[in-house]
Amino acid sequence: MIALNIAQIAHAVSGDVHLEDGDTLDTVVSGAVDTDSRLIEPGGVFVAKPGEETDGHLFVDAAVERGAALALVERRVAASVSQIVVPDVVEAIAALAREVVTRVKDAGDLRVVGITGSNGKTTTKNLLARILEGEGETVSPKASFNNEVGAPLTMLRVTDSTTYLVSEFGASAPGEIARLAGLVDPDVGVVLMVGMAHAGGFGGIEATFHAKSELVRALGAGGVAVLNADDARVAAMAPIAAEQGASVRWFGRGPAATDVRADDVVVTASGTSFTVTADGVSLPLRLRVLGEHHVMNALAAIAAATTLGVSLADAVSRLETVEIAERWRMQPLGSERVRIINDAYNASPDSMAAALRTLAQITGPDERTVAVLGAMSELGEYAEEEHDRVGLLAVRLGIQRIVIVGDAARRMYLEAVAQGSWDNEAVFFSTADEAFDYLQGELRDGDRVLVKSSNSAGLRFLGDRLGESFS
Repeated sequence: MIALNIAQIAHAVSGDVHLEDGDTLDTVVSGAVDTDSRLIEPGGVFVAKPGEETDGHLFVDAAVERGAALALVERRVAASVSQIVVPDVVEAIAALAREVVTRVKDAGDLRVVGITGSNGKTTTKNLLARILEGEGETVSPKASFNNEVGAPLTMLRVTDSTTYLVSEFGASAPGEIARLAGLVDPDVGVVLMVGMAHAGGFGGIEATFHAKSELVRALGAGGVAVLNADDARVAAMAPIAAEQGASVRWFGRGPAATDVRADDVVVTASGTSFTVTADGVSLPLRLRVLGEHHVMNALAAIAAATTLGVSLADAVSRLETVEIAERWRMQPLGSERVRIINDAYNASPDSMAAALRTLAQITGPDERTVAVLGAMSELGEYAEEEHDRVGLLAVRLGIQRIVIVGDAARRMYLEAVAQGSWDNEAVFFSTADEAFDYLQGELRDGDRVLVKSSNSAGLRFLGDRLGESFS
């Protein structure tokens, strides 16, 4: 965080100050801000956030032991540290993030990119950050810090020398993206796709469209909306950009992608190669991140980066250094004998379909496809239908072993059996341990195994165990 004194922080968050002996309102604080006492470093700010299972106020002393210089709290606690008491610490860190980003933007050349979409946010964020890091100090989210807590914490990592802030905006309900984007007033807004992810929270696909378009509405005059020309709902956001006085930069694989486009796409087990054309210049790109669907994420990153003045050649050379999007996201594990693709950090109908298609594409004629699938969360009333669709797709793609794990995913198994996978091609297990025991005896040389589910299903740990077992 930039250097601010306690009075300035208190003013930004509208809080009441309780000073520890030796501190004054002029005492400067410039350490990192975090809600996890275990991650606090000397000079840091600890945010005592109440949670569903525990209460951050119980860990203020632990944060002080690690060197916290200030605590944001909702009630004063008996700890030897200066405290600022606020009604809501989540709202307070948002207000503080707004203050920090505004000060840095006003004082220098900070450019802010916001990224949203039903799928691909984290991968695109990582790809764009890799490109921009070669241009100047870049701050981007750790893991998927994209909610009401994670996004402000990322923003608070900005310093006086930061050139680029890449913010990832997730949401499970209308209005959340607008609130987060309003903290930073993005210069560039990237919208990847509008799909069924979180449709249960939004209330349907059209409500999802309106929620994702909140990022475009947050752009000011002179801003740039980077839009997926291949997604009709995303493309429909162009008039919204015009209303805001923002221009549009199109990316995609179809003819409507007039600014950044991919051609000659070739998918292999070691990555995807294609020709990228940006503003009339064409270059070959070999993306080592597995999955054809990541071509669109790379195009979005390139479109945003070139908007900010990065050359296509530099963008391509930096993207070619990326080996995986992030842990548990199309992460290659295992060995040449049995390859494991652990993609179980998140799942939606669109990402599940993309991962299954990737499995089919990268598996050779003498190899066997194995899909280990768990539940997709946050689909609400669409859950049964969408789980049925995944079971159907797995059969139609010719996946040779379909292993369904967890009671919440049972519909996938039932649909696969109904579609003809009744001769042990499809099996069901209630627990990951049962599935692991089965796979230990079932997997053989030449198998290509996809592990895919939402985070809540916990199959990412099953993927890790399989990767270690067959390494």
